[in-house]
Amino acid sequence: MNPDMRPVALTCGEPAGIGPEIAVKARLALGHAVPLFWIGDPGHLPPGAPWAAIASPAHALSVPAGVLPVLEQGFDGPVTPGRPNPLHAAGVVAAIARGVDLVQAGEAAAICTAPINKKALKDGAGFAFPGHTEYLAHLAGDVPVVMMLACPGLRVVPATIHIPLADVPGALTAEGLARVIRLTAAGLQRDFGIAQPRIAVAGLNPHAGEGGAMGGEELVLIGPVLEALRAEGFDLRGPLPADTMFHAGARAGYDAAVCMYHDQALIPIKTIDFAGGVNVTLGLPFVRTSPDHGTAFDIAGRGVADAASLIAALRMAWDMARRR
Repeated sequence: MNPDMRPVALTCGEPAGIGPEIAVKARLALGHAVPLFWIGDPGHLPPGAPWAAIASPAHALSVPAGVLPVLEQGFDGPVTPGRPNPLHAAGVVAAIARGVDLVQAGEAAAICTAPINKKALKDGAGFAFPGHTEYLAHLAGDVPVVMMLACPGLRVVPATIHIPLADVPGALTAEGLARVIRLTAAGLQRDFGIAQPRIAVAGLNPHAGEGGAMGGEELVLIGPVLEALRAEGFDLRGPLPADTMFHAGARAGYDAAVCMYHDQALIPIKTIDFAGGVNVTLGLPFVRTSPDHGTAFDIAGRGVADAASLIAALRMAWDMARRR
């Protein structure tokens, strides 16, 4: 298959969530602008949704623009919108693994993953990973990865993710922070086409510690890491006070911001573009994106889910894959 025309593999995610609904909406919105196929059970799609079974990813290219190409994946048990069924867990995990196999085999350009419910996967399949990102890193050979959230106005990378705020200072290490910055720079070059990335790095404490008056991490940890990387040629700003990093004028001065903890990174991007943010995994040997939202069980099956983030994730996956 022509590498420029390989479709994006879209995994089904949690069947009882909004994933099946927004997959159909995204296909209708994108048409042939982003070639894609959905891995899942067509019985989980909204009633009356236009879909066509395909035998391989290559066949997705011949499916009409208003029809969702489906690479069928078997599931056990019935689906009820808003109520996850543990019997579906094995099928959800298998769909992710299948998508990775296809992209690593060169049959798909990238993988875009619909939201999963981690508790349902743990209950039904003994899923031992904190989430999608860690499972994908495992499938890729346990490679080091970082999570980036991206929208047209901002890209952010949290150095620590799903841990209590009280644990963040202890979790930050010089080695870990340097790895995050290196992976961020490499991802900006490879996946976003930025030859000389400019990276802003937030401090941990208010006012970036204010010379040690409000905390010492900037002086003893963050600052020395940045100085060492600058000596290697990295273009870094910081450590910067997080409360002045994200207004429009400040954002114009860098290509991505590395933050010290989850909310420090995610609050600004969700404020700037709540519906259109995209989750990107940097460090994988293949392109992976995901919408920046969850399964939305409260509105599943009602036909009101917003597909904007999935549409943005599919567009970004397609653009990144073509750059690679």
